[in-house]
Amino acid sequence: MQKHLDKQRLSHIRQNDGRSAVGTLRTETPDGGDFPPDKLANAIRRSQGYFRSVQYDDGYWWGRLESNPTMEAEYLMLSFFLGKEDPVRWSKICRTILNEQKEDGSWGLYYGAPGDLSTSVECYFALKLAGVSAESDEMTRARDFILSRGGVPKCRVFTKIWLALFGQWDWRGLPKMPPEFIFVPPQLPFSVYDFASWARTTVVPLLIVLSRCPTRPVPESAQLDELFPQPREETDYSLPKPPSGSGWAKVFYLINRALGLYQRLPIDLSRKAAERKAVDWILEHQEANGGWAGIQPAWVYSLIALDVMGFKSGHEVIEKGFKGLDDHVLEDEETFFLQGCISPVWDTCLAQIALLDSGVAPENPLVQKSARWLLDRQILVPGDWQVRARNVEPGGWAFEFDNDCYPDIDDTAEVIIALDMVRLDPEEEPRRREAIQRGVNWVLALQSDNGAWGAFDKNNNRTYISRLPFSDFGEVLDPSSADVTAHILEMLGRLGYSLDFPPARRAYEYIRLEQEEDGSWFGRWGVNHIYGVSAVLTGLAEIGEDMGQPYIRRAVEWLLAHQNEDGGWGESCGSYVDTALRGLGPSTASQTAWAILALITVGDLDCAGIERGVEYLMRTQKADGSWDEPYFTGTGFPGYRQGERPKQMPKPGEFGFQGLDMPGGFMINYHLYRNYWPLMALGRYARLTRTSDSFGVKVRDRRPGVGHTNGAGQAR
Repeated sequence: MQKHLDKQRLSHIRQNDGRSAVGTLRTETPDGGDFPPDKLANAIRRSQGYFRSVQYDDGYWWGRLESNPTMEAEYLMLSFFLGKEDPVRWSKICRTILNEQKEDGSWGLYYGAPGDLSTSVECYFALKLAGVSAESDEMTRARDFILSRGGVPKCRVFTKIWLALFGQWDWRGLPKMPPEFIFVPPQLPFSVYDFASWARTTVVPLLIVLSRCPTRPVPESAQLDELFPQPREETDYSLPKPPSGSGWAKVFYLINRALGLYQRLPIDLSRKAAERKAVDWILEHQEANGGWAGIQPAWVYSLIALDVMGFKSGHEVIEKGFKGLDDHVLEDEETFFLQGCISPVWDTCLAQIALLDSGVAPENPLVQKSARWLLDRQILVPGDWQVRARNVEPGGWAFEFDNDCYPDIDDTAEVIIALDMVRLDPEEEPRRREAIQRGVNWVLALQSDNGAWGAFDKNNNRTYISRLPFSDFGEVLDPSSADVTAHILEMLGRLGYSLDFPPARRAYEYIRLEQEEDGSWFGRWGVNHIYGVSAVLTGLAEIGEDMGQPYIRRAVEWLLAHQNEDGGWGESCGSYVDTALRGLGPSTASQTAWAILALITVGDLDCAGIERGVEYLMRTQKADGSWDEPYFTGTGFPGYRQGERPKQMPKPGEFGFQGLDMPGGFMINYHLYRNYWPLMALGRYARLTRTSDSFGVKVRDRRPGVGHTNGAGQAR
């Protein structure tokens, strides 16, 4: 592959003046000059000013990643388990959790979601653990909701693990995962490398926890007897049987029962050796900031497993890990929020693209600083991805500040786009070009056999893993998706590749097959079909596809049919579980921007739908240049277990069914989505319309990519 890339001149990396694929409009001069008194230009200027005001001194941008109150509840439970009670923080956590409580007493997983049973149980228990009276109005309402949904016995497995750690659920009622699992080589089924990166780093510590079954006693006042419909001694602690016809799930259920008998045998040498190997694996994967994989589940379970194995409070590894969680904390005098993950690299590259698309000059210090910061974040050390992609040099970027083991393919594509749009000082240019080349080589090596890309690994699609009994929350696989694949096509197109390039052609064919009957595409990492359509149409336009083809028009018609009366677009998280909700929901700034970005790729800029969308963004912009957006438009896990949308959505009572509460999901509100996506959309729209003429730009062609040159200065 390397030889082929050299021949293709991956410097297809352009040597020109840093212009993007859509022109050179500048609403801001490097010295901060005057702006034309135009409504669109003023909206762009205000947004640029907002990003100037929130950039960190080192050059990056970083917005809050909001999820759900299990984050705060589990932090409180973790600190109790590790013997790190903090009354001041606990008081803030309680206040934060209670502020998120719904009228019916429940807590949910995303803005506007119905209450979720397991989330509500975790919040209730954390509050009791911190000393909140069970007789308070808030706890009474929470208890009523929990019991109305079946109480603790109906909770998901991961909630029951937390309760078992404190003696509030019997370990007999949890799946069995013997630590010997760690010995299975990657070439065989049921290796830990069959799991997605985020699940893998959670499963390995759980091998210890589910084998050792540790318990920390809690005060009598924190007991949860009142959340059991039947007395606890009469509760059935066996795992629920899978529905009939559930295939692998039924097989694993029977295997789990056999493993229960095995684990009751006296501990032997193989189990001790497996535990030592699991501990070594955990220690090897601890990051410089003390965390694991940059995500909360892997982080907290690793700390618990190490504590169980004798790494007590005060040990360097425990202290480093627990203190590292503070990087995820947002705290003031009244409240305490724990982010499940943080997104500085993702936020920075997208903010940089938006600023450059909106006319900020490539030589402006604003984007020069961010570009240098991104260059410093490139990962040049090995990671778990090498298990499925051997003999490949590292070169990707992660989502977070520190996550060397798990660079992100999607992030890497967007970082490369951002770096390709700037030019640095002559002495720094070789480094920028080399970083892009290494990054592209790495991305291409991670292409899966079906021609597409997942988020972290190659060919991570062994679906039987998703049928294991404990896989009832989130997703345990990282298969290919249309949105990530489309971002790779966009990256390749920006660098001058076309559909004649074999990896691009294979990706293109995958995307064509993934189009839904209604003309849309599923959005794996953003909500949902609006995100999917936007990513795909943008990627196709950049790689040189004829955007007038019927299948493209079907996608455009789908978007226009789902535009709201106010001119915006919105789609509920519920569209992941109810197909009737596709493309439907209150308008949001980010989803409106995605729709605009998709529509302008087809070149019909006189479309009234685009104009109404742009008007919506300008009308809803705040005086400081930002937008409000309480709705969740980012996706962690839709909760499908296998990581991709089922061909047929399960019905109530069937394996994998979810209601609108999405108990298996993890939804995200990226607090900068509401700002850089609209700036990107407004900037590209301004460049591609005659409005640009008022800024002294000659518009030769409205279609993105026309006239764009490759690294050799040749038109594509």
